[in-house]
Amino acid sequence: MAKLTDKVAIITGGAQGIGKAAVQRFAEEGAIVCIWDINAQKTSALITQLISEGWIADSTEVDITSLVSTAAAAKTVFERYGRIDILINNAGIIRDASLLKMTTEQFDEVIDVNLKGAFNCTKAVAPYMLEQGHGRIINTSSVVGVYGNFGQTNYAASKAGIIGMTKVWARELGRKGITVNAVAPGYIATEMTADIPPHLINQAKERIPVGRMGTPEDVTHAYLFLASDEAGFINGTVLHVDGGMVA
Repeated sequence: MAKLTDKVAIITGGAQGIGKAAVQRFAEEGAIVCIWDINAQKTSALITQLISEGWIADSTEVDITSLVSTAAAAKTVFERYGRIDILINNAGIIRDASLLKMTTEQFDEVIDVNLKGAFNCTKAVAPYMLEQGHGRIINTSSVVGVYGNFGQTNYAASKAGIIGMTKVWARELGRKGITVNAVAPGYIATEMTADIPPHLINQAKERIPVGRMGTPEDVTHAYLFLASDEAGFINGTVLHVDGGMVA
């Protein structure tokens, strides 16, 4: 039986990588999937594919660094479907450099998308969930936000911030019927990690007890569980999807 029948799910950064895998899986589980992404071409292609397969999906080109943009998009989704059940703050970018080489622009850009973006999306969607007395918010953190990583001051700060916001929102919104949890992926084989040199990939695998990198589907399984009715008493947690990776 489908786990998300008729649920309305917003997935940010849903045009590629982990987000795309989540969009496909949530659609297969019966959800009405709304993709929020700035890549119009990839988003359009995915929507066309999903509709051809018989699923319900649409998209909005959203600048998640802008509260005005996310608020307008949330209003559109609510007016179209009458509810918003799930928000997955999946969108994220990297702009790597060591501390002394990192520019202010690189730092600000990552914080704006990864951290402020999650804030804007949640602030835009939460009122609709509060009105209906139910919702699932899932934030994408990273093991880097827990352990740190060389050359990723900005990314680590953003992902550690995601964990902090998750804990706060779980306290603020839990009593209103909205659970808020985070997923912390480890090394996942996506477009974002495709440019990592092979020797660094091998080093990473040595730190993963299961002996391999993760797949987008591995993360999607966690998203699906936390979005489902089975996770109704799970709130404020950080679920590591990292194969047992250690710092």
